[in-house]
Amino acid sequence: MPSLAILLLGLFTGLPAQENVLTLESAIRMALTRNERSLTADQSNAAAQALVGMARAYFLPAINAAGTYTRRPFQVVRQVSGTEIAVQKYNALSGVISLNLMVFDYLGIPTYRNARFARDAQRFASAEAKRQLAFEASNAYLSTLGIDRVLEAARHRYNYAKQAFDAARARYSAGLVGVNDVTRAELEVATAELGITQSKGQVDTTYLQLGYLLDEPDMAKRRLQVPDDLLKSAEERAIPVTGLIEAAQERRLDLGSLRSYAMAQHALTLSSTLRWLPSLALTGQYRYTNEAGLTGRATNWNVGATLSWALFDGFYRNSEYSEYKALANVADLNVKANMRQVEVQVREALVSLENQRAVYRQASVAHQVAVKNATEIAELYRQGLASALQVADANVALFEAEVGFVRERYGLGVAYLNLEAALGLDPFGKEPTL
Repeated sequence: MPSLAILLLGLFTGLPAQENVLTLESAIRMALTRNERSLTADQSNAAAQALVGMARAYFLPAINAAGTYTRRPFQVVRQVSGTEIAVQKYNALSGVISLNLMVFDYLGIPTYRNARFARDAQRFASAEAKRQLAFEASNAYLSTLGIDRVLEAARHRYNYAKQAFDAARARYSAGLVGVNDVTRAELEVATAELGITQSKGQVDTTYLQLGYLLDEPDMAKRRLQVPDDLLKSAEERAIPVTGLIEAAQERRLDLGSLRSYAMAQHALTLSSTLRWLPSLALTGQYRYTNEAGLTGRATNWNVGATLSWALFDGFYRNSEYSEYKALANVADLNVKANMRQVEVQVREALVSLENQRAVYRQASVAHQVAVKNATEIAELYRQGLASALQVADANVALFEAEVGFVRERYGLGVAYLNLEAALGLDPFGKEPTL
């Protein structure tokens, strides 16, 4: 019987080189460039930027032009000092160009400031949405990879069970064992084959889910590459605790969005104060007509200034200020609450990572013991010193240990990603950019 260690070697040596190998970096890039959530975040940024442009337009002059053509059934002509003047023509033309410039208005400044802070809040929110999508893609990638490795473990269980079954039949033919050994080995083969079918169904489902997240319809044709650097960091990298929470609170994009939103709310409180000041607007107009009339002028122009001052508004300004101030306080409290939440998330992620590292080490030891036990039982059975039941039990124990090892290994990767997410980093441990 071939060595069991050789049969198991392919489980953890990685995938062979293929043209359709998909790396974690490529998967994240596909999610960020194809997934509708990422594209929606970009469009939300564009909309917020447009609102800033609309608010800025309030400070710029508005220029309007209008032209009119009128056809009449008759013409009116008057004699003035011996000169005929057409007071009303058959074909009348007129044009007006007007200019309006708001020199000062209490709504312009706070509205513009609010739009700018709201834009910044949306930039942070959009970047955070993409960051979360990147982590979702990473977690789905690791989960799919883990399920894929469980299928490999199921296939190894079947191969080992098939070899044990062949050995049992050979020993039964030689009269060395009873028919019970053959029956037990055959049952283990059937059970292992059922496990392959069940695992394959899980693999197909997870590939479909990952393909949906990455907007990749041919995901089943892809092979996933093990992110060794990420898993190695998850196993070995020391996490400095000093200043970790403060850095996370400063770095987190969702907190940045809340801070900018709070500043936008504070900007609105200024509008109620500025309502006590008057507003000033300048106007200008230039007119042309081919009906000069009695004045004899085809063109005319005028300029003017308008000063408006709301002396009493039924205490509307006071109530508005109270409303905006209360909303700004609510926004500040949301920032404070989320800062405390970030602290909890970081602490929980650290505890989870350390616990997962301990569980992974235990699973690794259990796997090594199971490999050794299965190898020894197989050799004892070959020598006639162990029963088929012991061989089957060793095979089941080995399969369970392999599955546990795979799940804890990739579970450790997920725990490490969760810590990076809590710290405000991207899946590769770098600070995200806006």
